[in-house]
Amino acid sequence: MGQSSFDVPKRILVTGATGKVGSHFIDRILRSDDHRNVLIRALCHNRLLEPGPRLEIAQGSITDRAVVGKAMDAVTHVLHFATCKETQDDVIDVTVKGLFWLLEECRGNSSFQQILLIGGDAALGHFFYPHPLPVTEQQKHSAYPGCYALSKVLEEVMLEQYFIQHDLNGCCLRAPWIMEKDDFKYSLSFGEDVFGGPRWRDLVGAECAAEYIESGAVPCMLDPNGKAVKRNFVHVSDLVDAIVLALDHPKARQQTFNICMDEPVDYQHVANYLRQTRNLPSVPISTPFWSTWLANTKAKFLLGWRPGFDLRRLIDESWNYRRRADDPRRVWYPG
Repeated sequence: MGQSSFDVPKRILVTGATGKVGSHFIDRILRSDDHRNVLIRALCHNRLLEPGPRLEIAQGSITDRAVVGKAMDAVTHVLHFATCKETQDDVIDVTVKGLFWLLEECRGNSSFQQILLIGGDAALGHFFYPHPLPVTEQQKHSAYPGCYALSKVLEEVMLEQYFIQHDLNGCCLRAPWIMEKDDFKYSLSFGEDVFGGPRWRDLVGAECAAEYIESGAVPCMLDPNGKAVKRNFVHVSDLVDAIVLALDHPKARQQTFNICMDEPVDYQHVANYLRQTRNLPSVPISTPFWSTWLANTKAKFLLGWRPGFDLRRLIDESWNYRRRADDPRRVWYPG
């Protein structure tokens, strides 16, 4: 029997370590006996983690080359999760300068083995544009308006060019909207507590929104032709599964993978299931958005990855989740 990738000692630098994906990945690795040879170095900026026996803390901004250089010392793998949303003052510094410093350190670091980028379907416009065919990894970039989607394009292009220019080993895991805990439930809220967009109360008005909150109604998003929208999601645990599989996987070298549920979420199916299981009414809402089917076949074929969440599990776990008093809902970034 040969060694698995986690039998070999690793020092993994995690950027965006306190975010949703970074924190789940770190927790997965540190709790598992299978990964006891892995040491994590978390690059933290505004929020800090507590150091531990296998968790080192590097503090500072990814936009500072000296900080990145120090954080990269003796690192074997880089997991780049740090990002900005619609924050024009920061997004180019983090996206371009930060990733550039990381890539430069990777190619000049004798211990370096692999970099893994978490991309996003924002680079392909997700539901802003009509997609008559399944969206595969071969589709050209098509950012929707705003600086966040542009940043996801720039990240993927920079990584690809380092593959070409310097034969760097790495891959991109392209994720749609990432869910955890009760996120999905609050993505359908008519209140101010809505998670992400659209902001449904802005589309129906405050008075109607109050009525819908009282009845427990959920929105059913319609496209410009009046058809229910299909939108792509992934649960954070499924994404972390893909990250673990991609680390040191020979077939991941210089590849991009769509990491998403097997089928996009159909808002009409959501409405039907919530009515059947929880007797909740729904409200059809016209929007300018279009259906998209992000195809995950490449990751399943090359990495052997399979998502554990389907529509029913996504809904049930979100509606059944009960937050503790010390686990308030937080949105760490604007936009």
